[in-house]
Amino acid sequence: MARAFRTGLRPVEVARRLIREMDDARVVDASGRTVTANHFAIRLSPDDYERFAEVRESLTRQLAETAREHARDEHYGFMGPVGIDLEPDDHLRTSSFRIDVRLREAEGGRGAGALVLPNGERVLLGEEFVTIGRLPECTICLADPNVSRHHVEIRPRGMGFQLIDLGSTNGCTVNGVRVGERDLVDGDQIRMGNTLMIFEAS
Repeated sequence: MARAFRTGLRPVEVARRLIREMDDARVVDASGRTVTANHFAIRLSPDDYERFAEVRESLTRQLAETAREHARDEHYGFMGPVGIDLEPDDHLRTSSFRIDVRLREAEGGRGAGALVLPNGERVLLGEEFVTIGRLPECTICLADPNVSRHHVEIRPRGMGFQLIDLGSTNGCTVNGVRVGERDLVDGDQIRMGNTLMIFEAS
């Protein structure tokens, strides 16, 4: 990524501004939790937009992870999943940009949540129950012989999410402790069989 942007606007400049915008946008919600913007419209000059478009997927993924890491470091919450949009703006000169930020809640007013699978894929959590197991009809199907056909379920609960063991043969641990039910918090390590996934509250 760095080699592709030796001249002109660089992604690191955008990342630094995004962090500043998150700090400026933070507010305290009714429950006393500090929340900040989770949706970022990054407006670029036409020339920069054309260059960035060549690595759009990687760039937006890296910027979203930057936002999540900064939120974890500063103990910020999000009202919904992190979203990054790149947009051209004919009024901007090359190497100049601006970021419009918004607090955007998830469907149903639920907070943000995702499961990070062993291959790095992120599965966003929402209003629907998420089942994990070996059967193809599970939301997340695992090819792990030590995982039961229906192993666990992730359910929306309040502003967060709860893990429920569905009577699996080998059980499920969160952060090394076997659980039957547990309200998930950011960074929880969920292991079933030989499979480890991470819960992110962002």
